[in-house]
Parts: sequence; C-alpha cells; structure tokens
Amino acid sequence: MPGDDRVRRFVALGDSQTEGLGDGDDTTGLRGWADRLAERLAPHNPGVQYANLAVRGRLAGQVREEQLAPALALRPDLATVVAGVNDLLRPRFDADEVAGHLEAMFAALTGGGARVATLTFPDMARITPLARPVAPRVTALNHRIRRAAHRHGVVVADTAHHSVVTDPRLWSPDRLHAGPLGHDRIAAAVAEALGVPGADDSWTHPLPGPRETTPAGWRTAAGDLRWAASFLGPWLVRRLQGRSSGDGRTAKRPDLLPVRR
Repeated sequence: MPGDDRVRRFVALGDSQTEGLGDGDDTTGLRGWADRLAERLAPHNPGVQYANLAVRGRLAGQVREEQLAPALALRPDLATVVAGVNDLLRPRFDADEVAGHLEAMFAALTGGGARVATLTFPDMARITPLARPVAPRVTALNHRIRRAAHRHGVVVADTAHHSVVTDPRLWSPDRLHAGPLGHDRIAAAVAEALGVPGADDSWTHPLPGPRETTPAGWRTAAGDLRWAASFLGPWLVRRLQGRSSGDGRTAKRPDLLPVRR
C-alpha cells in the first residue's frame, strides 16, 4: 500500500458475504472475500493480523450494535464495513436509516485511526428477475454509501457499475451470495481500491465464454422455480417466524490472528 501505510491489524465487519457464505461451507470452513483480501495483504505487510467479526443474517444496525465496539477494541489500522443487503430484502427498508448505521461505523473507525473500505452492491434483478422490486432500493443505498464514504475518506470498491459482477458464474446457487470466483473478484476489487501492490482492474474483465451457459438452469422458468423452492421459500419461512440464519452464531474469527496463505 502507498506510503507508510503498512497494515498490521485488519478487521472485517459485516454479514454473510463478509463471513464468507458461498465460498466453502460450515463443515470444511468458510473462506470468503475478506479472508482472500487478508491473503493478498500478507505478502506486502509482514506480520499482519486479521479478525473477521461478520455474522450471517445481520442487519446494518445489528452490525453496528454488535461489531463496532469489538472492532474498535482491536485497534485496526484497516477495517472493512459491508452491510445492508439483509435490510434491502426487508419490507420496511429505509435507505437513510441503513446508510446512517453505515456512516456511524465509518465515522467511528476512521476517527479511531483506521483506514476503512466498503463496497457498493450490484443490481440483483440482473441475477434473478424475481429481485426486480429491490432494484430501486439498491440504487438508493449505493448513492448514500458513496456520499457517506466521501464525507469520511472511506475507500469505495464501486463494483455496481461493472457488468461482470452479475455473471451467474460468480454467484452461488442461492443467487444471494457470491461463489468462490465471486469472492475472489470482490477481494481483488477492494485490493485495487486500497492500492495493494500488484492489484489492478482485471477483476472488471468478463469471464471467458458465454455467461448464459453456466450454472445450468439460470434465467429459465424452471430454474427460477427450483431456486424459489430451495432458497426463497426457506428464507420467507424464517422471516415469517422471526428467525435469522445467524441466530445463535458468533464471529468465526473474533480475535486478531496471523494470516496464513
């Protein structure tokens, strides 16, 4: 990273995407873009330590309430804050409220001396047509993220503008979480935004071959029905029951530990 900005303590805050869902599993272990970013930082930052406080299912306000104080206690010099997708999917979404939680975390972390990075979100309607109703919400939240980040000097990996991010081959079968290729692209995007040595814009390049060929069943009525039965239905049941996929879960890496590549 440029200048005397060597990273010694990297802390990631967020929800399932930062926890790493879609990249590994709960049996073998989750990797995810934040782990992959830590691995990209390690060769240029000897001795860097990394903590991941993210927990699946968390709303932006819950990330702020549960993760901000522990993050500050770890005294990071680099932090990532990515949250808001779970809010987008709730009936009573309020873009200003969600952005307010994100901005409060930006302010606290930068005020504590950390360099902070965040992401914008892709148009999920380009991943699954059933997500069309949330497209205006994504646009509204991304706009507020950019403004809040600008006010606090937060680095933004602005992935929303690049068509490759909605290539189905970058996504897991649930169409909500990135797959391994997607997590690697996110890590590359944040690395470029931070100016990590060797990082470039290659993450924006299309994958080789026609994007419609895989995964099988995407963008077809039958595929949408299978997806609704396997993923959307269970998600709706949890919402109706007031449950979350993160109930009873804690951070996978709550302490600063050395990065192993």
